[in-house]
Formats: sequence, structure tokens, C-alpha cells
Amino acid sequence: SFSAKRARELGVDPKANLTALLDDLGIRNYRLMSYWDESEKVRGQLDFTELDWQINEIAKRGGTVSLGLGLRQPRWPECHQPTWADDLAGNAWKQALYAYIETVVKRYENNPTVISWQLENEAVNNWFGTCDKPDVERLNEEFALVRSWSSKPIWMSLSDQHGFPVNPPVPDQFGFSVYRTIWNEKIPPLKQNYITYPTPVWYHRLRAAIIELYTGRHIFIHELQLEPWGPVDTAQLSVDEQNKSMSPEQIKKNVLFARMIGERDIYVWGGEWWYWRMVNGDRSIWETVRDTLRSE
Repeated sequence: SFSAKRARELGVDPKANLTALLDDLGIRNYRLMSYWDESEKVRGQLDFTELDWQINEIAKRGGTVSLGLGLRQPRWPECHQPTWADDLAGNAWKQALYAYIETVVKRYENNPTVISWQLENEAVNNWFGTCDKPDVERLNEEFALVRSWSSKPIWMSLSDQHGFPVNPPVPDQFGFSVYRTIWNEKIPPLKQNYITYPTPVWYHRLRAAIIELYTGRHIFIHELQLEPWGPVDTAQLSVDEQNKSMSPEQIKKNVLFARMIGERDIYVWGGEWWYWRMVNGDRSIWETVRDTLRSE
């Protein structure tokens, strides 16, 4: 997964960041974002210069893109709405969002580098991000619209440790995230503490098998944690604090854990952080990722 917005938050050049992922690490398959607040900062004035550049650079190397769609896309605050849309409500707000999604889909529908859409990241996750309560009716409307505009596969994601897709829509593939160690502020009496999820490999395998049997759809890992999750933004954490949830050794363990789950496609998470650490003089994370992703 690569977010130019996140690269800028860390103070690094998004173009240099993506180029290094492509040419130094040799990563070829990406999940990119089509943030509404980035590409339509002023209503009706659309600018896809940055996203076009990313897709074109990946295309030059023979790579692929799974493109995020909708209001809810990866990276904080999860729901990426332009400020002008704050003044809209009800059907007027929905139609503005749908018009933006339509523009994105039709812009890249005939681009062979874009192989799929990832609609509304973790759409029914109601505990993380600054989003309103999940709107299942809107989700189904969006799904039907994207299906009518595009012949490309639609993928959708569940959360990490829980979530079972008993209600429509039913996409072409389901993804779930895999996080191992995070900062917890929600589960008493563990407040203000790091927790490591106790879920073993067999739990993820079983969950994937049940979902595949129930829905007839394949599973992929849409977000494998390869960056810290601490009490404040990563840029404000010391190296020692970062290492509490993500160190070179933890990177190796997380990749091995994900591979043991057995799903074919694994989208890793943290490329902006790896690059930020490297340009600030510490190559240990970057080189660990290089060695780990290339190992068998």
C-alpha cells in the first residue's frame, strides 16, 4: 500500500518514496488511494496529476494497481472528505460523493495497470477513524454503481481480528488485515499499553476458509502491519518506542506469520515509514524489508 498523503505527513517526497519502492526494493504490485479531499479540493475542479503519475510509473515497470475508491480509504482519518462537502447533507452529499467515484472509475476503467477496485476500506468498521456510523444502504448503492460502470473486479476488506460478511454486497474478493502488536487505549484494564493479538495462524486460516466457503469468494491480506502503531504519530516516536511495536525482528516475524496463513496475495503496510527512516539516516528497516520480502 502506498499513500502519497502519508509520505507528505512524514516530510518525505512522495515521488522519491514511490520510485525507491519500485526501483530499489523492486515492489511491483500496489494498492493506491484516490482520496476525495486530494483530487477535488474545490468542488468540480478535479486534479488527478499525482495519481496519474503514480499509476504511470508503476505501469512503466510492468506493475499493477488495486485502486481504493470511496469516502473511506486507508490512512488516518480513514474518511477523506473535502472541506466543501462538510456543508452538504443527505442526498446532496451522497450525489457529490457518487459523482467523484464515477469520475475515478471512468478515468481508469480502460487502464490495464489498474486491475481492481478496493471499495470503502473496512467499510463497516465503526471503531477506528473519524467516520460517521457505517451506512450499509450507501455501501450497497456505491457497489451497484461501480459494478454498472466497470468490468474490473471489486474487492472489499474486513477488519483484522473480527468481522464476517453475512450481508451484501458480495465483492469479487474479500480482504482482511493482519496486525500483531498495537498501542491499546480501548480495552480496560489494558489502557495505555501495547498489546499483542493472541490470535494464532490457525484462527486466520479458519476464518478465511469459512468466509470462502460461505461466500464462494477468495481471501487476500489487504494490510499486513510492517510499521509501528504507538501512542502518537510515528514521526513523534523515538526509535526505541517504534521498536516496541515494529522492529527489524518483528518485520520478519509478521511476514512469516502472514505467509503461514497461506493466502496468495499480501499487501504490506508501511512503505512510507521504511523510506522515512532511511532518509533520516537509518537503513535498518529498509534493508530488513528488502531481505524479508525477497526471502523464500
